[in-house]
Amino acid sequence: MPGRVHPRQLAFSLPHAESLSRDNFLEGPVNAAGLALIDAWPEWPSRIMWLAGPEGSGKSHLAAIWAEASGARSTTANGLTAEAVPAALVTGALVVEDPKAGEFDERALFHLMNLAREDGAYVLFTGREAPASLEIELADLRSRLRAVPVVSLLPPDDQLFRGLIVKFCADRQLAVDESVVSYLATRLERSSAAARRAVDLLDSEALRLGRPVTRALAAELLRDV
Repeated sequence: MPGRVHPRQLAFSLPHAESLSRDNFLEGPVNAAGLALIDAWPEWPSRIMWLAGPEGSGKSHLAAIWAEASGARSTTANGLTAEAVPAALVTGALVVEDPKAGEFDERALFHLMNLAREDGAYVLFTGREAPASLEIELADLRSRLRAVPVVSLLPPDDQLFRGLIVKFCADRQLAVDESVVSYLATRLERSSAAARRAVDLLDSEALRLGRPVTRALAAELLRDV
């Protein structure tokens, strides 16, 4: 009889909830200034503020906390048009994410800053770079952006990084022991984004292989990382 062929187990990507609440924000020295800014609202030094930090440093989580508290709407910088500005500011607060030079309408952003000032609205920008680093052609916008106060976030330190790994596992309802956390913490690039990608990979592969998430599985999957 021909050998039996065992079907490959399929992994189904089920939705998982990543909590962006205030209670689930992991605070450390590297992001304390950002959290202090959010907690200080509406007593900000300026109605327009800028959170700067590398990918995965917590900008979106902090913006979500502030949006919940302030009733702010959210938009990406490249999705904002001049026509959409009044509606975007209708609640009196707006998050503008990820402005990158050459990828947004400069006149729309200038209109936003002018209208926010006229209406007394609050605007929170989040970006990997501080506004002074952006190459802006519109001189008036360049001047306005460089006057915006900046609060900077740094990559996670060791304690915060380990906490992020545990959080991402909990978000996916993965039970992991200390050996897995320690392996990931010493093996991965020290960034929230790298930790999230690694946990996503472990989750999907453990499901596909029908194996628990162990240090051995982590070593197999991340050998070349």
